[in-house]
Amino acid sequence: MNQPARTRGPIARFFVGLWDAMNFTRRLILNLLFFGLLLLFLAALGAGKQVKPLLERTTLVIEPQGRLVEQYTQDPATRALSKAMGEDMGEVQLRDLLRALEAARTDKRIERVLLKLDGLQADGVASLRELADAIAELKASGKQVIAFAEMMDQRQYLLAAQANEVYLDPMGGLLLEGLARYRQYYREGLQDKLGVDVHLFKVGEYKSAAEPFVRDDASPEAKEADLFWMNDVWQRYLADVARARRLDPAQLAAGIEQLPAQIEAARGDLAQYALRARLVDGLRTREQVEDLLAERGVADADAEGGFRQIDLDGYVGHLNRALNPADPRPQVAVVVAAGEITGGEQPPGTVGGESTSALLREARDDDKVKAVVLRVDSPGGEVFASEQIRREVEALRKAGKPVVVSMGDVAASGGYWIAMNADRIYADASTITGSIGIFGMIPTLPRALDKIGVHTDGVGTTRFAGAFDLTRPLDPEVGRVIQSVIEKGYRDFTGKVASARGKPVAAIDAVGRGRVWSGAQAKARGLVDELGGLRAAIADAARRAKLGKRGEYRVRYVEKTPTPFERFFAGLAESRVGALLLKDSDLGRALLERASPQMAADARFVERLLQRDARTPVKTLAHCFCGL
Repeated sequence: MNQPARTRGPIARFFVGLWDAMNFTRRLILNLLFFGLLLLFLAALGAGKQVKPLLERTTLVIEPQGRLVEQYTQDPATRALSKAMGEDMGEVQLRDLLRALEAARTDKRIERVLLKLDGLQADGVASLRELADAIAELKASGKQVIAFAEMMDQRQYLLAAQANEVYLDPMGGLLLEGLARYRQYYREGLQDKLGVDVHLFKVGEYKSAAEPFVRDDASPEAKEADLFWMNDVWQRYLADVARARRLDPAQLAAGIEQLPAQIEAARGDLAQYALRARLVDGLRTREQVEDLLAERGVADADAEGGFRQIDLDGYVGHLNRALNPADPRPQVAVVVAAGEITGGEQPPGTVGGESTSALLREARDDDKVKAVVLRVDSPGGEVFASEQIRREVEALRKAGKPVVVSMGDVAASGGYWIAMNADRIYADASTITGSIGIFGMIPTLPRALDKIGVHTDGVGTTRFAGAFDLTRPLDPEVGRVIQSVIEKGYRDFTGKVASARGKPVAAIDAVGRGRVWSGAQAKARGLVDELGGLRAAIADAARRAKLGKRGEYRVRYVEKTPTPFERFFAGLAESRVGALLLKDSDLGRALLERASPQMAADARFVERLLQRDARTPVKTLAHCFCGL
């Protein structure tokens, strides 16, 4: 006999119905999302990338926005989304600027170059000098270079000074003020106010990286060393500007000393002051400069500014499309080591002991790569990670592949460690390098905890068990252990440099002890082989591998390969349809906000270094806080 079907009560029917509605809604949203992404993908394939034709008599407009970097710190998908939604990436690659300037020199379609430098941010001088040289070469080729800014700092002006004509907005300003390096010092705040005791262990009286944590002011040795290399860099800056502007360096320097009187004479008008000092050729608004370019070039009412032009990204895109992925020529590989050196896998913008080593191994294993240029722009970091990278440089040389180092703005401490075993070391005369020294730093917190009534107590099987616990006072005997480790690190550093440079250890110690040098000073002391930039280093590497002239080999950057997801979204965002759809897309913005933090460091460098590691309770550092 069949049982009658059970009927659900009203409450059960309500929840069952609610569940079915939720399931239907979930499936509907997933299906809409899937077909939406599929539609975008198909649209991107059909639309292709935005391509602007490059016509004759075009003005190349170089208007960099953001920091000048050796490599992007964002992945391709994030960069493409940022661009598609009209947001500033905040970075411009040095290699792209150099490549565009070099190509424009012989490109008959480029009639002149306009430099708009207000948005460029540069941390060092060496990379700017390399750009300045490229601009001067472009001008010498017969191409007209015009520079314009509404406001200009002295770093931007080093580039602008190379132009045929330099214009400043009448309401703008320009001041040359010199170089300075001031830091905050925390000893009183940390030790006296908070009760945090910072124990510093180092070798070298000039190793000043950790001074802010144990002093209230800069040591006499730090001031002596900093002023020595800074004066060298500044005098070279004055000479570069004076040569480009046909001025007397001594008069330029004297003008800075008389700055108040000269500003008063110009009635407080900084633009008039710059004009009277012959730093600029004229005062014009942006619109007046654009009218000038339309008059000299080809007027185009539909183009921004009213004249035929192409921007940096568009021009680099044309250069990229001309590349042949199956190029059979032998290669000079460029591996970038930019940022602090830390252990493990690190994203671009930071040097990872594992990740940078992997790039060098990739170059070693690639039969097409015949020589390697290691581009170093790093203040150093962890000793072990630096040693991992140095070993890969040695392995490349043993494999028969020449390695040439090109130092950027900074290649100091650990940055010098990874460079020292190259066949040849190139640096700009204003590169900051050296800082051969080691330090370690341990904060202890018992006095700070006492202030809030927290105390540490317990037992250990030996007197050294738990000795590295930051909540306990540091035993002086443990301090002896740490100092011994630091001194051993310094002997390793100076010994390896002496072996690599073919000099006695005593000679390296004499120029070491943590002291920082300019590139020119380092060359005079045997730490650098040649003065020159990235292009000179690439040419040297090619000569050592006997690859012939520049056109007979290819230069390739060896970098982390983008994931399929990154390639898809980059291609989508660069397409006409994708850019249109993503520009005001909440989904695109959500993806961007989610991806951006992954491109930043998980924590500040010092915080990472202070994290405990049971395997290495004492972490030796070869780091230099030696930027400008």
